[in-house]
Amino acid sequence: MAMSEPAPEIKTIADVRQAAIDAHQKGDYSKAQEFYRVYLQNRPKDAAIWSNLGAVFRKQKHYQLAVAAQLRALELDPETPSLINNAANAFYDDGQLENSLEMRKKIIALEPDNPDHYASLGKCYRGLHKLDKAKDTLLEGIKKFPNFAEIHIQLAFVQLAMGDYPQGFKTFNWRWQGDEISLPDLPCPKWNGEVLSGKTILVTPEQGFGDTILMARFLRGLKQLGPQINMVVKPPLRRLFSSLEEHVTFITTKEDIQKCDYWMPMMDLPLYLKTTLDTVPPPVTLHVPEMAKARALKITQPYSDRFKVGVMWSGSVTYRANHKRSFSHQRFLELCNIPDIRMFSLYKGPLLNDYVTDGTSALIINASGNDSDFADSAALMQKLDLIISMDSAIVHVAGSLGCEVWNLLHFEPYWLYEPFENHTPWYPSMRLISQEKPGDWDGVFAHLKSDLEERIKQWKKS
Repeated sequence: MAMSEPAPEIKTIADVRQAAIDAHQKGDYSKAQEFYRVYLQNRPKDAAIWSNLGAVFRKQKHYQLAVAAQLRALELDPETPSLINNAANAFYDDGQLENSLEMRKKIIALEPDNPDHYASLGKCYRGLHKLDKAKDTLLEGIKKFPNFAEIHIQLAFVQLAMGDYPQGFKTFNWRWQGDEISLPDLPCPKWNGEVLSGKTILVTPEQGFGDTILMARFLRGLKQLGPQINMVVKPPLRRLFSSLEEHVTFITTKEDIQKCDYWMPMMDLPLYLKTTLDTVPPPVTLHVPEMAKARALKITQPYSDRFKVGVMWSGSVTYRANHKRSFSHQRFLELCNIPDIRMFSLYKGPLLNDYVTDGTSALIINASGNDSDFADSAALMQKLDLIISMDSAIVHVAGSLGCEVWNLLHFEPYWLYEPFENHTPWYPSMRLISQEKPGDWDGVFAHLKSDLEERIKQWKKS
């Protein structure tokens, strides 16, 4: 058996510094944090190491600590571009967008030939809803660096947020040349608008469950171009999507893929179907099985005399910006004293135990913790009077079903929820309720409570 290489012996404070950097580069952030702590207690004026510690905190999602460490680095060295960049990243992730913007402006003046800075500055302007400034910045960057993918990707998000869908989805094709995703290795070419009559095309999911539900509405339009459509559907969506089988064949084997003439990602559908802000098709029709309906009725029937509200507080914890779009389940306890209300949790995931063990599930019914899939969630929502959720796949299901849904948005929403303030043409039954400043869930829930009280009054009258 091969012997692992022994760790270098640490004899001096310089060895501690190097051990911290080595652990950091290997992704061992807990060990790196401890070595950085020991080193900085002995050498507190090392700006680069303060910045490194801030970068580690950011990786660990300790965003306030990341900002504090970066501020110490800048106090010691306010002019080194890499330190300014690290600070700008920390400010952005902590929701301090104006501070991040000032850092971005400073660093682009110091390093005007670095294309990353144009992408980051444009992203920061977009986060602050300064879409025209974002667009101008990114177009300037593209003139200087026409082949730098991230600038184009950020421009796509700006164009989509402005409602320029034809240009936005075209620009979004640059995503395949960025760092986050790559083209899959498939035996057939990617479809780029060729004639499809008599052909077989493979449609693949690309983003999360929410985007898959969002884009499924375009499959009918694709079918009108004449192909046989094969589609890869993940298990949590299969029952819900079974209504699509009139137009689509679900496939699971490599042999099925071999039979395809072309493939395309779902996010390309609006581009090739020439979608504009005024021609967004209605949501996909979802199938809700009778077994799921019976289960939902059993859960909700004891509360037929109450205004029934489904609530959701977190999306996937692996999503890198989940800390911005999500909040504590205890936020909904603020609504418990509203007369005639009964709340039902729509959450299923790793945070469920916290909600159960702290007693919240006694007041907000755990209705979805054991859901088999999204079909169970859909059936439950059809039995409720209102859905209130942060931006998650659940709001896409609710919107597709035509359920009344209030979507609680953080300050930097997905492009889908712009350019309009409180509604989206993609889901007519959805109301948007947004933070007025970054991280301000207090303001959202203050408005939410008064609006919900008024909504229940209307329900009682009817």
